[in-house]
Amino acid sequence: MAFDDVFLSELRQRCDIESIVSSYVTLKRKGRLLGGLCPFHNEKSPSFSVSGAKQMFYCFGCGAGGNVITFLMKYENATFQEAVKMLADRAGVALPEAEQSEESRRRDSKRSILLEINKEAARYFYYMLRAPKGKRGYQYLTGRKLSDETIKKFGLGYADGSGSDLTAYLRSKGYQDALIKESGLTGFDERRGLHDSFFNRVMYPIQDSNHRVIGFGGRVMGDAKPKYLNSPETLIFDKSRNLYGLNFARTSRKGNMILCEGYMDVIAMHQAGFNQAVASLGTAFTVGQAGLLKRYAPEVLLAYDSDGAGVRAALRAIGILKEAGLRGKVINMRPYKDPDEFIKNLGTEAFQERIDQAENSFFFELRILKENYNMDDPESKTEFHREIAKKLCTFEEEVERENYIQAVAEKYHLGCDNLRKLVSSYAARTGLVQPVTRPKPTVTRKDKPEENQKRSQRLLLTWIAEEPGIYQKIKPYIGAEDFTEELYRQVAEKLFTDLEAGQYHPAAIISAFEEEQEQQAVAEIFNTKLEEITTQQEKEKAFHDILYAVKNNSFEYYSGKMGADMNALQKVISGKKALEELGKTHISLA
Repeated sequence: MAFDDVFLSELRQRCDIESIVSSYVTLKRKGRLLGGLCPFHNEKSPSFSVSGAKQMFYCFGCGAGGNVITFLMKYENATFQEAVKMLADRAGVALPEAEQSEESRRRDSKRSILLEINKEAARYFYYMLRAPKGKRGYQYLTGRKLSDETIKKFGLGYADGSGSDLTAYLRSKGYQDALIKESGLTGFDERRGLHDSFFNRVMYPIQDSNHRVIGFGGRVMGDAKPKYLNSPETLIFDKSRNLYGLNFARTSRKGNMILCEGYMDVIAMHQAGFNQAVASLGTAFTVGQAGLLKRYAPEVLLAYDSDGAGVRAALRAIGILKEAGLRGKVINMRPYKDPDEFIKNLGTEAFQERIDQAENSFFFELRILKENYNMDDPESKTEFHREIAKKLCTFEEEVERENYIQAVAEKYHLGCDNLRKLVSSYAARTGLVQPVTRPKPTVTRKDKPEENQKRSQRLLLTWIAEEPGIYQKIKPYIGAEDFTEELYRQVAEKLFTDLEAGQYHPAAIISAFEEEQEQQAVAEIFNTKLEEITTQQEKEKAFHDILYAVKNNSFEYYSGKMGADMNALQKVISGKKALEELGKTHISLA
């Protein structure tokens, strides 16, 4: 543990997980849980949940889970100490001296070294841009009308064509080959050994929100492929939860953020004074990135390329922004392809006018949709109107839906009553809210006996965590030793010890495990899905069956060890007696 248990317990109590996660992710109340789209993988149907009672989060789609500290570690790409400091600052709690375990020190040390390596690489590339070898790169950047001040601000650099100079430089600074390779800056093969991943490219350092270099993008000088090459994901670099330029844009305070497609668009816009511009990192815009933007502004303006690919990307981004609870608008770049070209040709005032005239994202969707229909053909025109009605049904709030019905009717010269009837007709047939489609499980469920045994143990621990009062009723029949999976037994020991002491802090149990994989496994244990049961009688029978299954598995487990374990005989005897009592005992859950 990095901090005293008492301090961590107090910090978790002050930092309610529902409040913290809600500041990053759009969540809706669903009974005792909050639910929404997972920020750790792309999904269309919500599978992410937050439990205030257990102070845990868990995603049934990708398996990410933990407490409020592990959420910040995963979302902010932070160390344990950094996440604790963020929470302490938020809660106004003084931070005590950390007492790190050896494992924590190793993990944080590796992360710190990777940050140092990236920083040194950024210095090297920056120097190379001004060296004779970097002349070609410097000419490219100045040819794109970038000033020396802008080049310096973004730390732009150049990777020369030798293929091993950066590797030699980093070795000269004392960094080990294994960590240099893990940084993503180098590759390895038998012929060349360790060699640079980037060469003959203009380099764009990618910084996190705290201005630390976490990766790089490189644009090739010439016709080689790929045109743009980005660092692979590493311990410090997660493309889906970072945005290029956010380290500057986060302090713009313009009331909106402008989302672009490329590095040069962001840089050109900042140089022109539009310092709220950011871009995704060589991948499609993600839910995690939308959550980042939501922290800094309620509105996002899309400045995507005006070509077909840009339009498709904009349509996809609009849906993600809407799910995240952000207002979206689209900037019209025509007759130019992107913000960089537009500003160079028409200037900053004209671009500001386009910002002021940015199109409502819903009307942008309708305008693009209209291109698929022949408005001179009555049948095609009617089909277009039906599609409009279908889209209007996606507005769950009646006031918002009515406002859009009126606005759409006026824009497309439709009678307001006629459109309202069309919307009502479609809603009556299909329902205003589309049925939720759960993502396919990432792991195929197995029907093997050992998997059923594990599931019974997980179900029992989840049930106790959700209804801690039942522990006193079942403790004569079950103990931590009855959980035959090692991790489950450790969790049961900690949970039962706390319940015996009159405490209930399942979130604290997660922090007792240092490996992220173990923490996620513990979160899964406490979030195993229970079957939907309608009556109290069915519920009590289901609980009894689970309890009996766990005890019976324990009895069989120790029966098989009687020849090798001296304690097994006593456990078999007591287990058989408990099974007999359980078989004729009714446990009330009321």
